[in-house]
Amino acid sequence: MADETRTGPNLATLLAVWRRRKWLAILSFAAIFPAGATITMVLPQIYQSTATVLVVGQQVPVDFVRPTITGTLDSLLQTISQEILRRSRLEALIDKFGLYPSLKGQTSPEALVERMRRDIEIKPTGVDRTGATVSFVIRYQGSDAETVAKVTNTLASYYIEENMKVRERQATGTAEFLRVQLTDVKSRLEVQEQRVSDFKRKHLGELPSQLEANLATLERLNTRFRLNGEKHIRVREQRQELARLVESMAALSTPLATATRPATVRRGPGTPAVPDPATARLAKMKQDLADLRTRFSDRYPDVLQLQAEIATLERTIAENKRAAAAAEAAAGTSTKEEPAAAPVSTGPDSQTVQMEQALSQLAVEMKTLKEEENELRTAMATYQTRVDNTPKRDLEFQELSRDYGSTQEHYRTLLKRFEEAQLAESLEQRQKGEQFRIVEPAVASSLPVAPNRSRLFTMSLVLALGLAAGLVILAEQIDSSFHTLDDLRAVTSVPVLASIPRIVTEADIRRRRRRFQLSTVAAVCGLVLIVGAAYFVAMGNEQLLRVISPARF
Repeated sequence: MADETRTGPNLATLLAVWRRRKWLAILSFAAIFPAGATITMVLPQIYQSTATVLVVGQQVPVDFVRPTITGTLDSLLQTISQEILRRSRLEALIDKFGLYPSLKGQTSPEALVERMRRDIEIKPTGVDRTGATVSFVIRYQGSDAETVAKVTNTLASYYIEENMKVRERQATGTAEFLRVQLTDVKSRLEVQEQRVSDFKRKHLGELPSQLEANLATLERLNTRFRLNGEKHIRVREQRQELARLVESMAALSTPLATATRPATVRRGPGTPAVPDPATARLAKMKQDLADLRTRFSDRYPDVLQLQAEIATLERTIAENKRAAAAAEAAAGTSTKEEPAAAPVSTGPDSQTVQMEQALSQLAVEMKTLKEEENELRTAMATYQTRVDNTPKRDLEFQELSRDYGSTQEHYRTLLKRFEEAQLAESLEQRQKGEQFRIVEPAVASSLPVAPNRSRLFTMSLVLALGLAAGLVILAEQIDSSFHTLDDLRAVTSVPVLASIPRIVTEADIRRRRRRFQLSTVAAVCGLVLIVGAAYFVAMGNEQLLRVISPARF
């Protein structure tokens, strides 16, 4: 017979293989698919709830109140998450809502807390034009839809409360830090202010800021000193002239006879005119005033003082004239009533007395001018010393005030920042700063997010079929027996003379029936065991659900 070359299995071959390996395929399929189907149907349902939180910006414009909270929303969320997801808070939530009842008693509290942390997800969602986060979602998953929604809303409220606490704590901490710094700088500033004040009191009059006043005062003293010298010269000249007049009057004076009628005082033709000392002094003071006005204004202190003295002297002269007129009137009346009066002294003696009085007044004035000159010399020396010491005090004051100026500027800066921090603290306490607000609260979901039973069922079916086909192919590859004449002819060139079919006896039939029954019973028992084991393994096993569904649900 000629060899037949086959390119692949045909339908008859596949049917022959199915007849030989059908029980292997059925049993392997029955071992996998029922177990997968049981696990798919028994796995617990996982529900998920989501709450959306919106980040509301500061209600007061930033131009008026600058916030002291630094950092992005992502870093703030991490800080708040660390506070909310700490062990004590999560344990309180687990006890409050009775979470993970199947795991209590079987695992440690730390494992329960870690499990809850894995079930919570915080994810930023919305962003603005600058890329900053403006909203985020809070997700939680569990086996009970109502409890999951309550836990999610509780977590969202925790985030809102903790955000206010964190912002208020940071604002208060910033204000307290600036308050401490401000107190320290203020203490240093007070010490330096005391040093500056002591320096000013110690060197009063020699400070750089007083240099112009010292120079002006020194110039005024020099002017007064010069005027004093001029006055002194004029008074001395007047005194000398008056002394000569007194000597002349003494030489020319003769006794005058008195008549029975009132004697009249007449100045002889050779007697010089005696000037009035007050009038002469007034004329001299007016001349000094004219000299001062040529150099200074009417508001200059020396001009004002001299004007006051002139006014006083003019009033004195007027009063003297009125008193003299009254005396002459009284003397005339007395002469008419008593014609035979006693002899009266003549005029030259009276003029001599007046000139001697004038000499005394000039002596007093010279003494006053001398005392004034000494006072002016002392004052000029004092102010000259102050002017000379000013450069030295300037260097000392600059060295002393350098640290004072920097500390004062630092104090002003801290004071301004402290006031801004106080405003920011008040802003956060009144809840006018950046806040979290729930825009979409979590609701109980009617559909579970896991497991995806249709997908798991399909995967179980495909896996069972693939395993059955793989076992059949493996068995065919391992089996070395010949099942048909074609299989024999394919490996040998010896001609086949005859084909003897298998002879089945009654004993073979009974043996085959018993074997089938035993195999059926074993298969049913195995199937029951497999389904039971799959049921107990998958019943409420969320960990298995996480394994077969690796993606977050």
